[in-house]
Amino acid sequence: MEDLKALVTAVAQIAEEKGIEKEAILEVIEVALAAALKKDTDRKGENIQAKLDTKTGTVEFWQVLDIVDDSMIYSEDELEDMKESEEEIPEEERKVRFNPKKHILIEEAIQRDKNAAAGEELRLSVKAEGTYGRIAAQTAKQVILQRLKEVERNSVLEEYKDKEGEIISGTVQRIEGRNIFFDIGKTLGILLPLEQIPGEHYRIGDRYRLILKSIEPSPRGPSILLSRAYPKFVTKLFEIEVPEVSAGQVEVKSIAREAGYRTKLAVVANEDGIDPIGAMVGQRGTRVMAVINSLNGEKIDIILWDEDPEQFIINALSPAKITEVKVMDKEEAIAVVPEDQLSLAIGKGGQNVRLAARLTGWKIDIQAEGASAPIPEEELEKVEVEEVEEPKEVIEKIEVITEEESAKEEITEEPTEEQKEEPKKKKVKVKKEAKKKK
Repeated sequence: MEDLKALVTAVAQIAEEKGIEKEAILEVIEVALAAALKKDTDRKGENIQAKLDTKTGTVEFWQVLDIVDDSMIYSEDELEDMKESEEEIPEEERKVRFNPKKHILIEEAIQRDKNAAAGEELRLSVKAEGTYGRIAAQTAKQVILQRLKEVERNSVLEEYKDKEGEIISGTVQRIEGRNIFFDIGKTLGILLPLEQIPGEHYRIGDRYRLILKSIEPSPRGPSILLSRAYPKFVTKLFEIEVPEVSAGQVEVKSIAREAGYRTKLAVVANEDGIDPIGAMVGQRGTRVMAVINSLNGEKIDIILWDEDPEQFIINALSPAKITEVKVMDKEEAIAVVPEDQLSLAIGKGGQNVRLAARLTGWKIDIQAEGASAPIPEEELEKVEVEEVEEPKEVIEKIEVITEEESAKEEITEEPTEEQKEEPKKKKVKVKKEAKKKK
């Protein structure tokens, strides 16, 4: 009875530590007991199953046999023909090679169980004699360790599969070369160099927000691939910071990103009376700044999505002022820009026009006013431009909100008695200082 209590306690402890269901652990123990019996009684090749009763501590064993009839097994002549022929037999026509350790004929099965039928299983009770030997016990131990690892892997895979594409928090546990390993709970996630934000420096113990990009099975268990450079990461951050986005009132229609440098988002309101850009920016820019801080200062342009391709391209090329957009065939367009707006429209190294093209899905060429042809692509990458902090419409919105709030504060807040006395005190001090100077 004491051994049974110890077993139940051990199962509960393993279940809590590994995050595995108790029933799954008991199944592992039953498989191990069956393997030990096969080893101890020389039943190699037989299908032995075990059932552990946790209330009494007793174990029952069965040999499971498949019931077959003559039409389901190969005859000697058929086996000889199969050796000579190289043709593959269709799956529906395949039979089984009779093995007395795995199969039993229907005639013999009926003698043991009147309800037996071909195609079903027959379970024959097996009696375990005494205790297991050293080799059998070692076999059981190996099976338990191996199966527990498999169950743990499957448990982790099932749990994190539902979180694919979601934001998770992780702590840097170790750094191997340029690969960063994060502790994300029950397992480790890996942040590969291509998924890192350029210029970020990771230190052991630092905590980061990441997106669970994908889960890939491997011999050592599922590999959980994380990312901070994935464009969807920015969208998910806005879902956390902006209630209107998570509620579906504001939708991010498209996104283009060069991680560590700049991101462009096209947004639209799904309900009347909502300003999508204002919702994304937040009061005094708090919402957009929270996302920028999570991205280590990466710049974010929020523009209004439009069904009209011309207007959408004009919006996407902000903060530059566009004179005209000429829509060509096969989703190609030429944006005509004033001479003084060329550098803004192109961006540093062609970044602005490049992101605008990804955002809209159109190939965009830049042409100066009065020019006969667009600027060649190789020339766009040579453009140098001063950094622009935020699109003009975003800056104006933040300033307007700030001015309105400060005006409200001045009207609604009445000065306290101490504040009323302060000007008088200051005047007295000035007079005293003036007398001293005289």
